[in-house]
Amino acid sequence: MLRQKLISPFQKFVNLQSATGIMLLATTIIALVWANSAFADSYQTFWNYEIGIISDTFELKKPLLLWVNDGLMAIFFFLIGLEIKREFLIGELNSTKKVMFPLFGAIGGIALPVLLYIILNQNPDTLKGWGIPMATDIAFSLAILKVLGNRVPLSLKIFLTAFAIVDDLGAVLVIAIFYSSDLNLMLLGSAIGILAVVYILSNRGLYFEFLTIVAGIIVWLLFLKAGLHPTLAGILMAFAIPVRQKISTYEFSDQLESIVGEIKQSTILQKPVLSGGQLQLIDDLEDWTDKYRSPLQSLEHKLHNWVAYLVIPIFALANAGVAINTVDGLETALIVNIMICLILGKSIGISAVIFLARKLKLIEVPSDITNKQIIGVSFLAGIGFTMAIFIAGLAFNSSPEYIDSAKIGILIGSLISAIIGFLILRFKSVKGRYKPTTLP
Repeated sequence: MLRQKLISPFQKFVNLQSATGIMLLATTIIALVWANSAFADSYQTFWNYEIGIISDTFELKKPLLLWVNDGLMAIFFFLIGLEIKREFLIGELNSTKKVMFPLFGAIGGIALPVLLYIILNQNPDTLKGWGIPMATDIAFSLAILKVLGNRVPLSLKIFLTAFAIVDDLGAVLVIAIFYSSDLNLMLLGSAIGILAVVYILSNRGLYFEFLTIVAGIIVWLLFLKAGLHPTLAGILMAFAIPVRQKISTYEFSDQLESIVGEIKQSTILQKPVLSGGQLQLIDDLEDWTDKYRSPLQSLEHKLHNWVAYLVIPIFALANAGVAINTVDGLETALIVNIMICLILGKSIGISAVIFLARKLKLIEVPSDITNKQIIGVSFLAGIGFTMAIFIAGLAFNSSPEYIDSAKIGILIGSLISAIIGFLILRFKSVKGRYKPTTLP
């Protein structure tokens, strides 16, 4: 029973990410069809339509595409930040023993693709795209593991999730350091000052959701104007969200028993509507429930569906529409380079580093994970859709032909990686070997 309670939240996370993967696939297909149809011009016109605010002293006007990539994606990065913080505090990365296995996998999955990209690159103008094959798309990869069902153990899903989160953290650092423009130190200092105030208040147990939202918007705007990519504001604000509840489990339990007892006493005489006293008891219950919720987990729970079913699909719709009915202007070498880095760089990098670390007894691999499953999931790590496309847009923001070439390389490389990984796990794993871990 206890194991089921512990597994259930992760299973819900896997189910949500699987649904996100399906939505991503659907919107990607729609974007590709739209961008290669008779209405292709409307696709470009729509996403390049500029909206914003202009006054004598202030201007904030962007194409819809950048509102998605800089604005909506800040919410995605905020959620990523919440997940990273949770994993390091109370999740699968909260101890040295737990973190070593996915950490070594992430190191191999980051280092070799980047190294391969630099070695294979022959065009100085495309060298700055080296960060593209770094991160794994957790939604697509977990969706494939979901399809495989009980052919793969739960520990393999946890491993994939953990090293994908470490990958994301590495990608965020790369974006912050290498893909930000000339910095306005005064604006950046102001943003850091606001963050510092929020951090101090949070550390002292003073957390106010409305204040956090307002501070996040201001920091996002200051980052944008300072030259630092604004989505990083989402990550940094997430780290300021406290994980601890305001009251203990025992205190909440006592209050819950007291309120339930009073409600039972007040319902001896049944009436079709609630009395004033009953309404007050329900309000008290909501207040105590709010105090007992972890602010971090509560926000993560609220945002997951919005990000899964709105933010990421819109991102895919806005960014995946590449005109592939012509090869004019495309950089073939860049396409091939990214494909190789995703397919071979990820798979060889992750599996080789893990096998070497295990040989040197630096890590302990769960007994229910086989070598072939490690190789299979390493290929799934080559699915680099969301973060890869995002970094491609930053790397080649002034070269549309390179962006389109990078997107084609990402799409083809991710597809081939997904197929190879699925086939390895599908035919190298025994059906029914692992007991289902979902709740009955």
